[in-house]
Amino acid sequence: MGEPASQTLAEQAAATQTRKADHLRVCLEDDVQFQTTSGLERYRFTHCCLPELDRREIDLSTTFLGKPLKAPLLISSMTGGTEFARTINFRLAAVAQQYGLAMGVGSQRVAIEKPEVMATFAVRSVAPDILLFANLGAVQLNYQYGLEECQRVVDSLEADALILHLNPLQESVQTNGDTNFRGLLTKIEQICRQLPVPVIAKEVGNGISAPVAQRLVEAGVRAIDVAGAGGTSWAKVESERAKDPLQRRLGETFANWGIPTADCITAVRSMAATIPLIASGGLRNGLEAAKTIALGADLAGLAFPFLQAAAESESALTALTEALIAEMAIVLFCTGSPTLSDLRKPGVLEKLNP
Repeated sequence: MGEPASQTLAEQAAATQTRKADHLRVCLEDDVQFQTTSGLERYRFTHCCLPELDRREIDLSTTFLGKPLKAPLLISSMTGGTEFARTINFRLAAVAQQYGLAMGVGSQRVAIEKPEVMATFAVRSVAPDILLFANLGAVQLNYQYGLEECQRVVDSLEADALILHLNPLQESVQTNGDTNFRGLLTKIEQICRQLPVPVIAKEVGNGISAPVAQRLVEAGVRAIDVAGAGGTSWAKVESERAKDPLQRRLGETFANWGIPTADCITAVRSMAATIPLIASGGLRNGLEAAKTIALGADLAGLAFPFLQAAAESESALTALTEALIAEMAIVLFCTGSPTLSDLRKPGVLEKLNP
């Protein structure tokens, strides 16, 4: 996410930090959700009134990139770079540690520009065992970032993998956004070859199509987060914070642009049967999370619900997490599915007629 070339490094860092604060404020205070849906409502589980199971024995455990998880839930990338963001991140990490979930942090570009805020991301002290993802914008590889910066954000977090997020629409709507995506795939491929941890490609809410996913996998990306349309619209977020009337209009025009999450999952999974796959974009409860697993995802990622709860209190965050896990367990129980893999059996999830 760019700034004018005439800015000094200090000014650029301050602008990035301000943007981080704006993003949190807008997401929590304004209506920046898609009007279109994730597409998950087009699917329904087949109820089994005789599951022949003890619900207490339902197993939600899984592994992702070789690391065990107690439930297939990812606290998706959100924030960092400010004191409020630090509070959010540490609360999220503590609940991820307690319940055995995965977690990603927000873009760490601000910490590259302003190293003193790296501590707002560094959650290992409260979450020594979680599957943890570092995060940078892929487009920054075209703006003087390279292996050194990628390694730095991974090391600072003691992260298990690096997310390179793809956000051409957000950059186009954002005032002075970084919009040079030319030749980016080759640079992503170089990072995949050189970085000692896996690279995950992620959209930010507009979806990854099967053809693009295939190119990313061929480049060496080890996992895909489809981050489809249906949740928070970053075009809307940028529109809300824009001071430029043109940028505000662009954000409104493209507020509902993207591929619905459900369509992304089925398309990418049909293209690559084994690539580790994260489904995010508009998931709001454990029932929807379970639908993404049934459609072929390995993890279900949620951001906005976790952000709301973490901003409220630690107890609200705990209550949300327990509800999500209970909802997923009920889905397995009431479909006669002892494990997550059983959700993918024929007849468990059906697509409704249009």
